[in-house]
Amino acid sequence: MTNAESGQKHEAVDLDQILVDEIGQFGKYQILTLLLAAFPIMFSAFAAGEYIFTTARINTRCLIPQCDSANPEFAPAWVLNAIPGTSPTSFDACNKYANSTNQPPVTEGTCPANLFDTSRTLACSDYVYEDQLSVVYDFDMACDEWRRSQIGSIRTIGTLLVLPVTGYISDRWGRRVALTINAFNTGWLGLVRSFVNSYEWFLALEVIESTIGAGAYSSCFILVTELVGPKYRVVAGATVSTLFALGQVFLGLIAWGVPHWRSLTQVIYAPQLLVVSYFWILSESVRWLMSKGRYEEAETILKKVAQRNNKVLSEKSLEALRATAEAEKLIEKPKEAWLPLQVIRSRVILSRCLVSPFWWITNTLVYYGMSINSVNMSGNRYLNYVAVAAIEIPGYWTAILLLDRIGRKPVLIGAYWLCAACQFGFAFLPDGYYGLSLFLYLFGKYCIAIVMTSVYVYTAELYPTQYRHNLFAYSSMVGRIGSISAPLTPALALEVWESFPSVLFGSFALISGMLIFTTPETLGTKLPDTMKDAEELGRKKAEVK
Repeated sequence: MTNAESGQKHEAVDLDQILVDEIGQFGKYQILTLLLAAFPIMFSAFAAGEYIFTTARINTRCLIPQCDSANPEFAPAWVLNAIPGTSPTSFDACNKYANSTNQPPVTEGTCPANLFDTSRTLACSDYVYEDQLSVVYDFDMACDEWRRSQIGSIRTIGTLLVLPVTGYISDRWGRRVALTINAFNTGWLGLVRSFVNSYEWFLALEVIESTIGAGAYSSCFILVTELVGPKYRVVAGATVSTLFALGQVFLGLIAWGVPHWRSLTQVIYAPQLLVVSYFWILSESVRWLMSKGRYEEAETILKKVAQRNNKVLSEKSLEALRATAEAEKLIEKPKEAWLPLQVIRSRVILSRCLVSPFWWITNTLVYYGMSINSVNMSGNRYLNYVAVAAIEIPGYWTAILLLDRIGRKPVLIGAYWLCAACQFGFAFLPDGYYGLSLFLYLFGKYCIAIVMTSVYVYTAELYPTQYRHNLFAYSSMVGRIGSISAPLTPALALEVWESFPSVLFGSFALISGMLIFTTPETLGTKLPDTMKDAEELGRKKAEVK
């Protein structure tokens, strides 16, 4: 007989209340879960960034048939006789001088200037590559920058498609199932891709892998944050972001040690198959189990949490939690208009639905664009990538320190505009200031990391509880336009203007900072529950949380 049938009544209790009052908001059990989640989170960073190295640009020059041997040297002493350039180490990658009318036989190892007409140039028909480390060599993409860059864009489209796929699996069969399926798909598809010998198959496997495997990160994020109390939820989220950044750091170091793309792919993808074991190691989300009516399993996990955290969980609280969950299922929800119609009818909410996706497009464009372009900067490409990834970590924690002290809007506006200033400064800085240019680049990435954390919090607080998930997901999904476009920016730098990506990033950051002025401050306000509550944000003195 249930409590309801016996007439026994319990005060309404939710999971957050039990975490706060009885079993601990962030104890040993939650820390252990976070440590276990660290591996698939970092593996997700490997999968998200590997294409930056496996498809990296390779220095090339034209093959000169009358001078090059069967195993041509990339930068022979005679290179400037046949190819336009300014020094024996700086010459055209895609063009050569036309042959002169006089073509006498040449001695091996020489290539006299009189073989060429320096007044005319021709595009290369064949190429000599400086190394064979990326797919650019295997698939002969020497000067085809757009074909190389679109690998990253096509892959990123898969990260957009994976959101509804993983969301359905996660809500239907659980967070653990979603995590293990995504990790398994990422692992085996990555390994298969390391053996392909055609551009088309490589591209197809990139997008397939990201479409059915890139959801491991979001699954871990949900698993961790759903088991943490409200006081530590933002900190837990920042920790997850930090682990992702550490994964990028390790990726850069691994790529430095294992530079050939086939070996690198195998090294970083094979361990991901081990995450399948998490189905038996990790506990399922208590909130998901409760939502499915699987109360016995949820209560068993809560007892484990209490035991590990050295706390005592009363049977009375468990009964009240179950009764509250059952009562919520019986509440009849009022019929409301279709969400898009409600948004259109409200100028305030419509305005937010127009400006918040722009913030997200800027975030992903600048964040991913800076990581991708870092390997094309002067210096060691691997160390550049490591530095640009590592600087994110203090950015995440700076946001945590400032958001509840000076407010959401000052943090976002300041971070966006400082990022814009760094981008414009980097773009127009004269040559010869390597140290300053590196500082501007790293500080710009630090600022966009502050934005990345802050905009998650701020966007969620602008929308009402009843539609928060849908409207937040809408902003995030539209924001993927930025991450899809980011891999194309190196090609724009070559084809349009070397500083074009930085100017593009700075312009978007500048505009996004301005758009923050159109929305209200949410620090110290009660989270809006209804559309009317959300509209009232900023119109009157808000109720203190």
